[in-house]
Amino acid sequence: MSIITLTTDFGTRDWFVGSMKGAILSVNPHAVPVDITHDIPPGDIRAGAFALAASYRSFPRNTVHLAVVDPGVGSPRAALVVRTSDYYFVGPDNGVLSIALAKEKIVEIWQVENEIYFRQPISNTFHGRDVFAPVAAHLTLRILMDSLGQQVTDYVQLDWPKPQVDGALIRGEIVYIDHFGNAISNIESPEKSTGTVRVPDKVECTLKQFYQEVPSGQPLAIAGSAGFLEIAVNAGHAAQAYGLKLGDVVEVM
Repeated sequence: MSIITLTTDFGTRDWFVGSMKGAILSVNPHAVPVDITHDIPPGDIRAGAFALAASYRSFPRNTVHLAVVDPGVGSPRAALVVRTSDYYFVGPDNGVLSIALAKEKIVEIWQVENEIYFRQPISNTFHGRDVFAPVAAHLTLRILMDSLGQQVTDYVQLDWPKPQVDGALIRGEIVYIDHFGNAISNIESPEKSTGTVRVPDKVECTLKQFYQEVPSGQPLAIAGSAGFLEIAVNAGHAAQAYGLKLGDVVEVM
């Protein structure tokens, strides 16, 4: 149980991520920090939650998943440790863990209050280094969960949009745009391999199985690796090409 994944909006230009890893290794020199991403848009809790949910199952059982997208840092919002049947999750109680947790069987939830597990002194602007990173590292040392603080039964859950079905029409929305400009929807990848997908007034394309089924520069819809339908451009950037934005309606016919 030595792997600790890191999902943040800290970027890689500054010292923040490196400092978090230093805090982890100061507690457990044998821990293995693994970066998922540090390029979440600043303060975008839903993007952080989606990135975590799309990636966490790639890791072995008992991995500790640490997610810090925390615009409420320094406020009374709680710090959480959640143990599921397969993993541990650590982060602020602001919804950033909630999309992943919705897929998991939760065993116990703890509000972290015991400062013995924190790095001192605690900065009000950098709980990623001073609270969450050392707590995650202590989990790899098999501490007793009831030593963390207060056990709770609930956590903040994001208002995750659900697709609507109207006969043969499925209507969802864009929830994430990745590095390649692919616009990822909240519509689960369809079992069928053909169909029409559109963002009204912006783009219409057909469902394909791989990118090069259409000519370079042309749009297509595809079942993405995160398990959701995506709109892409072969060798291009769909979001820029068609002005796609978070919240845009996606229709599958």
